[in-house]
Amino acid sequence: MKNLVYISLILSFVIFSSSFIWKKNFTEIGLTTSSSFYELSFESIDGNNISLSEFKGKNVLIVNTASRCGYTRQYNDLQKLQQAYPSDLVVIGFPCNDFGSQEKGSNSQILEFCQKNFGVDFLLSEKIKIKGKECHPIFTWLKSKSLNGVSENQISWNFNKFLINKQGELVSYFPSNVKPLDETITTQIN
Repeated sequence: MKNLVYISLILSFVIFSSSFIWKKNFTEIGLTTSSSFYELSFESIDGNNISLSEFKGKNVLIVNTASRCGYTRQYNDLQKLQQAYPSDLVVIGFPCNDFGSQEKGSNSQILEFCQKNFGVDFLLSEKIKIKGKECHPIFTWLKSKSLNGVSENQISWNFNKFLINKQGELVSYFPSNVKPLDETITTQIN
């Protein structure tokens, strides 16, 4: 019986400590379990600080991108999608080199590549990290059910897509192979 009490105390301590450490880690990067999508921000590829609160009342499609990927051609459809819904949708590309080292360029090289080859004029962020401790806070929010309130999402490759509705709620996650103009995405943009 005495051992059972000790085990219960140890387990309680471990659970309490884990939740404290978990909350501390999110707090260190500016997130809490009550963080809203609109509290987040990012630096654009041309150096401007962009608050996601600027997009209240619009759907937002967030995509992790790379210039040397088999899915890079999706930039064309992302541009078409942005043009098809100019008042209802904001497309934001987040260049990242975490998957297959397929985004090695500098911010200026990435921007030039996207504009020259795909006519991209939708928003691009500076190059970010998605894996590990340096994960950008927007992707930390997108990946964590305790933050986004909807689902745990694992990103394992480039061109994963996250649709946020006009109220700032995560409504859908789409893996790389779902094309930007697929009905599963377009029917949710209203």
